[in-house]
Amino acid sequence: MKSNISLLFAVLGLAFSPALRAADEHEHKDGDKKEAHEHGKKQPGPNGGRIVTSTEPHFEFFVMPDGKVKITFLGEDGKATALKEQSVTLTGGDRAKPTKLAFAKDGDSLVSDKALPEGKEVPVVLQVKVTPDAKTVSEKFNVNLADCPTCKFKEYACICEHGGDDHEGHDHKH
Repeated sequence: MKSNISLLFAVLGLAFSPALRAADEHEHKDGDKKEAHEHGKKQPGPNGGRIVTSTEPHFEFFVMPDGKVKITFLGEDGKATALKEQSVTLTGGDRAKPTKLAFAKDGDSLVSDKALPEGKEVPVVLQVKVTPDAKTVSEKFNVNLADCPTCKFKEYACICEHGGDDHEGHDHKH
């Protein structure tokens, strides 16, 4: 009986393997131009920040050297696009005494009015509206400001393939 179950799984694996591979290697059409891309591969933002894809257009979350946060909305080409009516707020730090950041337009980006709370790892909740009528999209993550030992980015923006989004299984030797 055990060998029949093993055989069944082997046959199912072979049957679905080409379909899964084809789905993973699909191409998107952009007019007449076809653009292939790799699923699961992280791309750096234009400033070296984290790309957030839960909104259209996508945006980059970048912590500047002074600790302020810069939000840059991106076009299809992955480059900064002109701001329209987007709005962003951020709440972060200690839950008992959270810090709220407001954002103002600065060129083609939104920049926070103050720096993130102190610490190497700051929990944040971003609330983003791409238009005044749009539903608010919330993003929750930890902003890990440690340097990644493998790539040139901070951990919150790391693009390495080492252990998933939370970087487990990866020795940082802090």
